[in-house]
Amino acid sequence: MTRPVHSWLQALGVRHPIFAAPMAGGPSTPELVAAVSNAGGLGFLGVGYLSPEETRTAIRRVRQLTDAPFGVNVFVPEEPQGDARHAVQAMKRWLREWVGDQAVAAEIDDVNPHLPTVDEFDAQMSVIIDERVPVLSFTFGCPEGDAIARWKKAGMCVMGTATSPEEAMALERAGCDAVIAQGYEAGGHRGSFFPIDETRLIGTMALVPQVVDRVSIPVIAAGGIMDGRGIVACLALGAAAVQMGTRFLLADESGAHPAYKRAVMAWRDRGTALTRSFSGKHARGIRNAFMEAVAREDLDIPPYPLQNALTQPIRRRAAAEEDAERMSLWAGQGYPMAKPMPAGEIVRELVQQMEHVMSVLREADTR
Repeated sequence: MTRPVHSWLQALGVRHPIFAAPMAGGPSTPELVAAVSNAGGLGFLGVGYLSPEETRTAIRRVRQLTDAPFGVNVFVPEEPQGDARHAVQAMKRWLREWVGDQAVAAEIDDVNPHLPTVDEFDAQMSVIIDERVPVLSFTFGCPEGDAIARWKKAGMCVMGTATSPEEAMALERAGCDAVIAQGYEAGGHRGSFFPIDETRLIGTMALVPQVVDRVSIPVIAAGGIMDGRGIVACLALGAAAVQMGTRFLLADESGAHPAYKRAVMAWRDRGTALTRSFSGKHARGIRNAFMEAVAREDLDIPPYPLQNALTQPIRRRAAAEEDAERMSLWAGQGYPMAKPMPAGEIVRELVQQMEHVMSVLREADTR
C-alpha cells in the first residue's frame, strides 16, 4: 500500500513529509539542505546569523546542488525590553572571571553587542525574494500581515513557528500558509513570541492535536521526533509533515563542529535542559559545564541577542580547542537516537521505518 502524501506537500513538490529543520550557526549547510531535498524531503537553510550577501551565496549554493524545492528560515528581529546595561556589565564581569583566560577575557570586555535592525532584516528579505526561494519559514515572532502578504505575492509558501495554540492562531490570522508546532522537546531556540511561562510548556504530542483542532492551515510537527515511529504518530495526530533537526545533526553534510558531533555521540546519558545561558533566549541543549555554571550562580542574564554576543568569545575559543564543555550543544530530547550517516540515507531510512510502522498497524487492524 502506498503511503498517503498530504495534498499540500504534493503542491510544494515534496515527496515525503520530512523537513530538515533550519539549524542556524553552522549545522544547516547548503549541502545538508540539498541532500534532504534531493531525497524527497524538504531541506531548510537557516540564515538567521547571515548577512544579506552571505544569504545570497548560500541560497545559490543550494541551487547548484539541487533542482528540488527547499526552504529558507529567518529570525524576526526583536528589541530587548527594558534597560539591560547593568545586566550586561555584571555578566561581563562574571564571564571574565569564569573563563580564566586573559585573552578571552579581553575579548569579552571589548564586546559591544549589536542589535539586528529592521533595515538589515528587510535587506535580507529582499535577497530571499530576489532569489525566488520557494518556501520561507520564520522564527521568534509574528510579522504584520502586510509583510506576510508581500512574501506570498513573491511566490513563497510562508510558515511561522508556534509553541502554543494561541501563537498558531495568531500566525494563521496574519496570513501564514502553514504553521510549525514546536514542542517542548525540541532542540535549539524556542520559537515563542508570546510571553513565555515555563510552567506550561507543551510537548509535541500534546501540542500538535491542539493546534490542528484550532487552525485550518497545515501543521508541521517539530520536537523530539527521531524515527519513523515518531513521524507516523505525528501524522496520526493530524500533522501534514514533521520537522526534524537533531536527527540530522550527525549527518555527513551537517556543519556541526566535530567536538559537537562527538558530544552528541558520547554524552548519551547527560540529557538536555532549557537554558538562557548562551544566548539570553530559552534554548534546549545538552548539559555541559558552562550551562551548569550559569545555573548555579543564578545570574541576571541579559536578553537575546545581547547575551549571545557576550558569550561568543568563549564559544569561539571552545571551538578552537574542541572543548564541548563550553560550546552551545543545541539538541532535542531525542538526541541519543541520532547516528552518523549521509542525509539522503537518513531520509530513506525514515521512509522505510514509516512504511514498516504503518504495515504493522494495518496488520493489527485486520486481526
